[in-house]
Amino acid sequence: MSFHQGLSEPGIPAMTRSAPLPPLDLSHHFSEATKRRNPSSMKAYYKYFQIPGIGNIAGGLPNARFFPFDTLEAQSAQATRWKPTPNHPEPEWEDFDASPDGATSGNIPSNNPSSSKAPAYTTTTTNSTTTGASNKEAAHLTIPMLSGERDPTQRIDVTTALQYGTAQGYPALLSWVRQFTRRNLHPNVPYAGGPEVILTCGSTDGFAKTVELLVDTWLPSFQGDEEREGILVEKFVYPNILGQTGPKGVVPVKVEMDEGGMLAAGKGGLKDVLENWDVGRRGCKRPRLMYTVTMGHNPTGGVLSVKRRKEIYECCERWDVIIVEDDPYWYLQYPSAEGEERRSRNQPAPSSQGEAGLLGGPEMCATGADNEPKKSSGFEFLDSLVPSYLSIDVSGRVVRLDTFSKTVAPGCRLGWITAQPAFVDRFLRITESSTQQPSGFVQSMVASLVLGTQPAAATAAFNSLAAAEDKIAFEGWDTSGWVRWLAGLRGQYERRMVRMSSILDAGAVMLKQSTPTSLADRDYGVISTTTLLSFRWSRGGMFIWVRVHFESHPLFNAPRPLLYPHQSREGGPSVRRRRVLDGTALNTALMLYLTHKPHLVLISPGMMFSANDQVRQEEGWKYYRMCFAAESEENIDACSHRFVSALHKYWKIRKVEEIEELLKELESSDIDANSQKGVSGITDGMGNLGWIGC
Repeated sequence: MSFHQGLSEPGIPAMTRSAPLPPLDLSHHFSEATKRRNPSSMKAYYKYFQIPGIGNIAGGLPNARFFPFDTLEAQSAQATRWKPTPNHPEPEWEDFDASPDGATSGNIPSNNPSSSKAPAYTTTTTNSTTTGASNKEAAHLTIPMLSGERDPTQRIDVTTALQYGTAQGYPALLSWVRQFTRRNLHPNVPYAGGPEVILTCGSTDGFAKTVELLVDTWLPSFQGDEEREGILVEKFVYPNILGQTGPKGVVPVKVEMDEGGMLAAGKGGLKDVLENWDVGRRGCKRPRLMYTVTMGHNPTGGVLSVKRRKEIYECCERWDVIIVEDDPYWYLQYPSAEGEERRSRNQPAPSSQGEAGLLGGPEMCATGADNEPKKSSGFEFLDSLVPSYLSIDVSGRVVRLDTFSKTVAPGCRLGWITAQPAFVDRFLRITESSTQQPSGFVQSMVASLVLGTQPAAATAAFNSLAAAEDKIAFEGWDTSGWVRWLAGLRGQYERRMVRMSSILDAGAVMLKQSTPTSLADRDYGVISTTTLLSFRWSRGGMFIWVRVHFESHPLFNAPRPLLYPHQSREGGPSVRRRRVLDGTALNTALMLYLTHKPHLVLISPGMMFSANDQVRQEEGWKYYRMCFAAESEENIDACSHRFVSALHKYWKIRKVEEIEELLKELESSDIDANSQKGVSGITDGMGNLGWIGC
């Protein structure tokens, strides 16, 4: 019996009711600090601030006349700057335009000898203008000192943006985010009344407040393991999450995953972990909190199917687990990935069913039979995406983290939390006594961008411009423009993913030619192959998760020099330990080798994304995360080629001493920060395929 079912309607499965119920009261999950937080006492005064003509000498607000900014202005891109890619690709083995900006290029490598380019897809795109990268003209945004607008949800001016405000966020931006979230992004949340939102200083801030909301600090001097919290995570996880929860004594509990994401069933899957919990073996009580990235998983690049979401949600219902869904890459879902992967590897075109049960085809797109939205978002692009856990959240146990970091810029430090109203009310109390609302500069600029029409004062300023060339477009995007911008970004990143993946495919195998030993066969050549890497084309996000087959390296498990003498634990004579070049050593040495000239590429080792030491030692060394987002268009291809070239050269190293020299770079305590070698000496121009920690 599910937790929701047990509390409300016995005998009626929670996810099959016809009439929506209010979200559950899940306040028993609140931390002790959260339970003790009271609402701000200033709220009682808000109604008086709105009285027309009232003189406010109560609050400690500086006078807006003394702000050193008369206006805030910016040049912004047109929403149609980037060319989208198809929402519903129909695989046909034709030329696919994977070059930068969607411009024609015939230099995309492929393993298919019949073509030097990746495949094309036929599509019909609506709700957007399919202009390409030639559409570079800018828009001009101006925020005046005083707009004259009385409606706070439409008012954008310096006077209000840079003044103290309410902790929920700047009213104009908060109103837009709420409408976009409820009407367009998540129009099918199944509990009555729907979710609420609150602005944050980015997803890191959102998760920190979620931990504050739900987690009590474990005090080992006074508490046993049965009182220690745990957090469920995929076995490969964004490491900052462990850094945020670790100081509170939270134990990361790894859940097995496959290429599609977290497993619900099977050995090590969510059901197995929760059903067979052992406090003594695990070192904490059964977790009541789960963290997951479901769209473009960081680091593996998977997208969790709706079918799998429902299975995981049912487990969370049964064991009363709160789901924290962190989705910075939700709009970066690549429906073309399966078909292009097959084309690159000389495999048959995908069937109409796609990767049944995983991704691709109907499972990848929200318009499959199992994914058809009950209520449209109003935009084909949004309807085509795999929906959030919120779309099946009958209990109100999902806390979703969104951010403008990947859609506008990371330096904005701006995002929002979506959750049931009771949770958002408590988030508000936390925010009132911590960060307050995000930067007014950023909020007002983003609000001006997404709300569209400029205020009268800004329009008047535009009309007064003398030169015709100064009179560029003078307005924001509105919601349709915002969705078009997201579709264009998806197109840009999808093309980058295709190009990097194609280059990696082309260099995945090392060929070696030799002469037969038999005299009768001397006229023939012998070709042997060694697989150096394998990977699944990214189904979403900004990363490719590459499996490097170190087991095939000629020095794998080769004896290393004896470790320096050290005193035994018993105080006896000095001993020497025998070591081998295991996977961890070869992974680390390759990472360092890549930072040397002429390679100059930085990648993220899989060890840093491992949920615990066991995963790190057994599996983390097999992988690297490669990012196709950060570098310039030209460098994406160049870095990918340099990585492949370096990998082939690395496999030709036959001397243990060469590997040892690389590893000494980490053992040295005096690495020059400006050195051309070593992780600490990254030179100018080095390719960044995956910035550490992002």
